[in-house]
Order: sequence, then C-alpha cells, then structure tokens
Amino acid sequence: MDESLVVDRNCSNTAVLIPCLNEENTISEVVDGFRRSLPGATVYVYDNMSNDGTVEKALQAGAVVRKEDFPGKGQVVRRMFADVDADIYVLIDGDGTYDTDDAPLMIKKLTENNLDMVVGSRDHLDGRLGHGIGNRLFNHLYRWLFGNGFTDIFSGYRVFTRRFVASFPAVSTGFEIETEISVHASQLQLPVSEMKVSYSSRPDGSFSKLRTFVDGWRILKAMGSLLKNNRPLALFGSLSLILTATGLAFGIPIIVDFAQTGIVEKLPTAVLVAVLTLGGLLMLALGFILDMSARSRLEIKRLFYLQSR
Repeated sequence: MDESLVVDRNCSNTAVLIPCLNEENTISEVVDGFRRSLPGATVYVYDNMSNDGTVEKALQAGAVVRKEDFPGKGQVVRRMFADVDADIYVLIDGDGTYDTDDAPLMIKKLTENNLDMVVGSRDHLDGRLGHGIGNRLFNHLYRWLFGNGFTDIFSGYRVFTRRFVASFPAVSTGFEIETEISVHASQLQLPVSEMKVSYSSRPDGSFSKLRTFVDGWRILKAMGSLLKNNRPLALFGSLSLILTATGLAFGIPIIVDFAQTGIVEKLPTAVLVAVLTLGGLLMLALGFILDMSARSRLEIKRLFYLQSR
C-alpha cells in the first residue's frame, strides 16, 4: 500500500461536531460513519430545536447529544466552539450529503501540512438550480472582496485546529457562519487549504433548510457587514470615490460657467455638489477611523490565535 495513503484514524483528542435540526433519517448513518472512520474521536450532536426523533437516534448511535435552544446554524456553531475542548475539530452537516470517510484524509492533510483549517470542497452540487448558481456567484463575490484562497465558502465540511477555534469570534447566527469562518481565515492570513470531498444528493425524506432567496439575502448582508468590519477603508473609500466623482461631474459645468460669467446660475446644483463633496470627505474620514478599529480587533484575534497551541 502507498504509505502516503495510510491514515491514523485513532484521533483520541478529536471532536466531531454535528449541528442538527430534524435529521432523524440521516443522523444515525452520519454518527455510525464517524465511529467507523474516526473510532477514537468523540461525536457530538447538537440538537437545534428538532421536533422529530433526531435526539433519540443520535443517542442510540452513540453520540454525545447536547441542545442549543437559539435557532440558527451560527448559534449552534458558537455554542459548539464554546463548549467542546479538543485539539482537532471536525464540523459537518448532519444531512448525510458528505462522506464521513473523507475526514481522516482531511485531518491527515491538516496535521502533516501544519494547517489551521481544511475545507471540504464539494466535487459537484446537486439540488435546486438556485443553490448552484447562488453558490458560484457568492464564491466569485467573496474572492473579489476578500481575496483568493477558497472555491467553496459554503461547504459544511471542515476541519479546524484548536487555535483557529480559540481565535474565531463567531458572531453570525444563521447559514452565513461559513462565510464568517472563511473571512476570519483570510483576514488573519491563516494557513488553510481545500480538499475535494464526495458530495451526494440528500437522502429521501430529508429536506434542505436553506431558503434560496431569504438566506441568500442574509448571506449578502453578512458579506457587507464583514466587509465593513474587516475592510472598512475599502468600503467607505469606494463610497467616497463615488460621491466625489458624482460631485465633480455636476460641479465642473458650474465652475466653467462661473469662470466665464462670474455668476453661479445653478444654485441648487451647486448646493448638491457641496453636499456630495462633503459626503465624500466624511466617508473617507470614517473609513480611516473604522480601519484603525478593525486593525485593533485583528490584533486581538491574532493574540488569541497565538496563545493557543
């Protein structure tokens, strides 16, 4: 056997974290899969207000079951990271679409390359057309706003180190949590990588909780908020440029007329130009102020990252 394919599956201080809401039809299979692929790991299932038999099925399969009463995937991930202490964390959706046998290879890649996160990049996307198109658009938007490094920012299959989890603030409440995780890695310039993983259609009787337009809008707003919090100078500098350029477009004819006649004939337009120019200057000043605050937050997160080994 090729030695490069040999994987140590007995990860004694590894935690598998599975956020679940009404996953009765798939949770047993997911838990059993990890008990086979990572027999030394502890499997945690966090029940997020399910109303079916998910808790009972998870307990029967041998998982440690805990509850999070605040709805939303981001709420569950925040609770998981706060409660569970481990050296390596495996985060996976409980819908049965990911292959649990990929986890040991992801952990192997994480440890051998001294990485802080490995993202399971899906080999294809099944399901609703809107999900596939939206996923591609948001991935392109992410790379434009925050830089390259990820091709699947919405993957629900990830492996983390302790220090990544210790430095991650987790402020998102819903499905936008994956975007926040990616931005955190990009802003701290952490060593991360992707690995192709198998991805299959949801089993019969299992339905996606992701709402194409509602959650798409929430993710778009989350990207805007993350851009404001992490790259405020880029955001407000762009707004300043737009306002200033618009002001100049309206103001140049007034300046030319004034130079020729000595009279400001279009007073309302002149007032508009003044407002736009002043707004542009204020946006630029706000960008510089918020940029200093963002740098301070980044330094704090970096310190938490460095304190955890």
